Amino acid sequence: MTKQTHSFQAEVKQILHLVTHSLYSNKEIFLRELVSNASDACDKLRFEALDHPQLFEDAPTLEVRVSFDEAARTVTISDNGIGMSAEEAIAHLGTIAKSGTREFMANLEGDQKKDANLIGQFGVGFYSGFIVADRITVESRRAGLPADQAVRWTSEGTGDYEVETITKAGRGTDVILHLREGEEEFLKTWRLKSIISKYSDHISLPILMRKEEWKPEEAKSELTDEWEAVNKASALWARAKSEVTEEQYNEFYKQISYDTEAPLAYTHNRVEGRSEYTQLLYIPKKAPFDLWNRDKRGGVKLYVKRVFIMDDAEALMPVYLRFVKGVIDSADLPLNVSRELLQESRDVKAIREGSTKRVLSMLEALADNENAAEKQKYADFWKDFGSVLKEGIGEDHANQERLAKLFRFASTHADEGVSLADYVSRAKEGQETIYYITADSLAAAKNSPQLEIFRKKGIEVLLLTDRVDEWMLSHLYEFEGKPLQSVAKGALDLDKMQDEEEKKKAEEAAEANKPLLDRLKASLKERAKDVRVSTRLVDSPACIVVEEGDMSGHLARLLKQAGQSAPASLPTLEINADHALVKKLDSSAHFDDLANVLFDQAVLAEGGTLEDPAAYVKRVNAMLLA
Repeated sequence: MTKQTHSFQAEVKQILHLVTHSLYSNKEIFLRELVSNASDACDKLRFEALDHPQLFEDAPTLEVRVSFDEAARTVTISDNGIGMSAEEAIAHLGTIAKSGTREFMANLEGDQKKDANLIGQFGVGFYSGFIVADRITVESRRAGLPADQAVRWTSEGTGDYEVETITKAGRGTDVILHLREGEEEFLKTWRLKSIISKYSDHISLPILMRKEEWKPEEAKSELTDEWEAVNKASALWARAKSEVTEEQYNEFYKQISYDTEAPLAYTHNRVEGRSEYTQLLYIPKKAPFDLWNRDKRGGVKLYVKRVFIMDDAEALMPVYLRFVKGVIDSADLPLNVSRELLQESRDVKAIREGSTKRVLSMLEALADNENAAEKQKYADFWKDFGSVLKEGIGEDHANQERLAKLFRFASTHADEGVSLADYVSRAKEGQETIYYITADSLAAAKNSPQLEIFRKKGIEVLLLTDRVDEWMLSHLYEFEGKPLQSVAKGALDLDKMQDEEEKKKAEEAAEANKPLLDRLKASLKERAKDVRVSTRLVDSPACIVVEEGDMSGHLARLLKQAGQSAPASLPTLEINADHALVKKLDSSAHFDDLANVLFDQAVLAEGGTLEDPAAYVKRVNAMLLA
């Protein structure tokens, strides 16, 4: 064939501009794409040679070679794979996103498709070479064709390309990039090696480069004729679990996470079905310093057929699991997948859901293990990551029940490690509610006056002190059919756990103290919505509660600390009719002062702050001197 000039597919200039300027976020991606295509060509030859072993000719060892010529300003990616005929070069290189491999896959039937799962899709990746090159030359000979039936394809990516017949001794393809001005960084051994190590380290074929040797007399390195593999050529996650030791799993985790400690737990699975992918996921032992940065991208690396795509694929894992590290390798996604495509892809949604469930299963295995060491592992995990996991209750409705079972709290029975299931199993007969209190600290929660009746009756109360707890409670309403109720909200209903004498006494106290309640309401009308006799106090004279549906004092303080305003609402004051201080109120000459002191003390006991501390001090001093 004499040299022929052909035109690209229609609108090729616009498409090439898109590929080289928009589709890829950094220049070095071109090497990943071309090495991946070379690997695909070798995979295709390996598959065809199952039925036609003569295609291997005299070179059964498949490999990819990367080299450069500083003087000629070229970078060459070579493979000894299936190669192309002249017709295939015109068909596949002359049409944007024309997929020779896709056509090849379409020709496979039945169970052959399963055997071809390593074969990639040849799309726009080849044209990424124009990011760094102003001219690309492809020399190729299809396996099985004579040496004089090879083809040379040349283009500057401007609308036309040239094709001619050449002689090529070895089968396969050489892609020669003629670099643009300013792209000299890719004419360095260390630069090409670092890109291969970053993106293509786990391609199963050896990727070879010429060794460099230091010449002392010339004070520089020179390339030798010896070739060496620059990739590990083995994807750890693609191997069977039985072939990988725990030490290897741990070392791989340290490599991808830059952690110095082994992980707390890991899971390695191959998922088949509507979406095929392999997952190798790790839970760190310690929380990273940026755990609370919700804008931080995820720690899961995305690969497609063992080719690295991105190392912060946040679409593969929900935000509340942002501490998870690992690798997900998809067999279905295209190599040129972008972040926008990840957000919209049904395959990615299936991967995300499957991986989320796998991580939760790992945590459940730790939490439910009766072994003391494993239980301690989960306790340590909860200390570092529990607050972040709580975020999931509002973000992941599909897994709310599983998440709730993983939560651990402090309670009036234990300072840590109380699960909701533990609480329900210890509930008193007739108790149909899970009681909790929120506070700024464990000490403040433990000493809250609202807990007094619960202590007296031996009813357990959860003590919630994380800043995220108030938000969590706005999404977690019940557990195993039992509603969650704040002990500091609304009128307390302990009817089923009160005997008749207690109920009668409470009713009599409310009636007997009605005049006092009316006086207190009048005195505190600017500060309290209502005043009533309490059923929750035993030792304290008074406490502050809010009505159901109103914002708790703890949440209002959190909003204020964050620089936000809380909706205006007045609390309710509950008094202990049996307390000596309350009994003294009616006959006191300083009724209004004493009423305000009671209210202020109730605010302080609840962990709140006084709007006018000086007025409180003045009233207390006056009463001390009286």
